[in-house]
Amino acid sequence: MANSNVSFGLRPIGKIGQSTNSTGLTEYRIASDNSNPIFQGMAVIPLAGGVIDDLQAAAGGNVSIVGIFNGCEYVSSTTGETIRANQWPGSGADSNFPVKAFLYDDPNQLFTIATSNVVAAANTEAEIRAAVFANIALATGNSGSTTSGMSSATADLDTIATTNTLALRIMGVQDDPDNSDFTAAGIPLIVRINNHFNAPTGSIAAGTVSTTGV
Repeated sequence: MANSNVSFGLRPIGKIGQSTNSTGLTEYRIASDNSNPIFQGMAVIPLAGGVIDDLQAAAGGNVSIVGIFNGCEYVSSTTGETIRANQWPGSGADSNFPVKAFLYDDPNQLFTIATSNVVAAANTEAEIRAAVFANIALATGNSGSTTSGMSSATADLDTIATTNTLALRIMGVQDDPDNSDFTAAGIPLIVRINNHFNAPTGSIAAGTVSTTGV
């Protein structure tokens, strides 16, 4: 039976170790003239100007992720009202006020993410569980629903490798009876951010706009 999961980006579910899992959020800023939509559950990066942006706003593999976007707050340039939303639409903010972004930015945070595809090398439970501790890339990492504001990011099983520049590290497979068909898309992986900006080796992103996968 096909899995019930649909794409929802990265959703916090716990933490590594025994520290308290508050799933707390930290406030960051988005440039008011940033035209890149950012959706809830999307991975974002820090830029040199002290702001955050969509992960695919910088090309190259060594891009540190600062966290997962959960929502934002800004003042509308047309109505003057404060808008609180699951997504940054890429326009509409009064530049006299900050655009506040709220991120899950703990390097030890664990997330669940649905797989996007089925591949011959990973279409059984044993094969997917054998990929635990390997790395994996995001698929459709910078798109989402303008209705719900949720990211459509998924994990691309075709990219499983030890390559340390891939965005995520697989830490397990979530037990979910409604999403246990390993021959179909939608398997809920447990992952952590592989190259986190708040880890000791984190770095500011640099590069040009990327049109490739991450």
